[in-house]
Amino acid sequence: MSRAVIYETFGGPEVLELRDVPEPHAGPGEVRVRVTAVGLNPMDWLLAARPEAAARFGVTLPSGFGSDFAGVVDEVGDGAAGFAVGDRVHGGTVGRAAADFLVVTVPARTPEMLSRTPEGIGDEVASTLPVAGLSASAALAAIGLRSGDTVLIGGAAGGVGVFAVQLARLAGATVIGTASEGTFGFLRGLGAEPVAYGPGLADRVRALAPGGLTAATDLFGTETAEAALALGVPPERISTIAAGPNPPGGTRPTGGFDARPGALERITDAILAGEMTVPIAATFPIEKIRDAVALQAGRHVHGKIVITL
Repeated sequence: MSRAVIYETFGGPEVLELRDVPEPHAGPGEVRVRVTAVGLNPMDWLLAARPEAAARFGVTLPSGFGSDFAGVVDEVGDGAAGFAVGDRVHGGTVGRAAADFLVVTVPARTPEMLSRTPEGIGDEVASTLPVAGLSASAALAAIGLRSGDTVLIGGAAGGVGVFAVQLARLAGATVIGTASEGTFGFLRGLGAEPVAYGPGLADRVRALAPGGLTAATDLFGTETAEAALALGVPPERISTIAAGPNPPGGTRPTGGFDARPGALERITDAILAGEMTVPIAATFPIEKIRDAVALQAGRHVHGKIVITL
C-alpha cells in the first residue's frame, strides 16, 4: 500500500484525507515517480472547494489533490524512453500530486508534464516551479513585457507573484506590486516597489509612477486590472490569470498552459545563475495537509508552501 490525499466531497481543508491506496506501478510507456515534495497552488484548493472550477479541469469525485511535484523515478515501464531509474524529476499533474507515488506517461501528455530536475536545484524548490512559474511567464508574455516598461503586478507577494516580479525585473521593467503593508519589505527585497491593495489603488499607483504605467498583470481577481484601465493602460497590455474567461475591459486572460516553449527552462537557468530566488514560506509534512491548505487559503503567505513526503 501507499498513501494519497483524497477528497470525496467539495469543501474546505476539512474534506482532505490522507488514505492508504493500492501502490501504483509503471506500465508500458510510463514511469513511476517516488514523490518527495509537492508545491501547493491556489488552484489546488479552488478545485477542491468549487465544483464549477473542478469541472473546467475535468476533475471528478472522488479526486486526488495537488498539481506540482518533485521526486525520483523509481520504475520505468517498457518503451518509456528518456528517463531512467534514479533520475530526479519535477512536473505537474492536475489533482493527484499529493501521493507517495505517481505514474506518468512519457512523453507526458498535456496537461501533465515531467522534466529532469537540474543539479543545484533541490526538490522543495523544484516542486514549486510548474504552475506558478509557467503562469507568471505566460502573464508577462501576454502583455509583451519589455525593457523600459513600468508594470503593475497584482498579488505580487503570492506564489505566482514572486516569479512574476523577478521575471519582470530580469526583463528590464520597473515593477510596482500590490500587497498588504506587512509584505512591503519582502517585496522590496525582490526588486518591486510595493503599494497597498484596496480602495484608492489607482490614486496610490499614480503617485508612485508619475510617468505612468505601460503594462499590468493581475494575479488575483480584477482590482489591479481595473486600476490599470483607469490609469490609461491599453487593455491589450493588461493580463489576468484569475478573472475567468471574460476579464474586465477587454484585458487578456491567460494561464500556465499558454506559456511559451522553454519558459520553465529559462526559470531554472535563472535560479542556477543566482538571478532568481524561490521564497518558500512554509513546509508541512503530508500528514498536515489540512493545515498547509488552510494557511495558503488565507492568502497572506509570502511565497510558496511545500508539502514534504
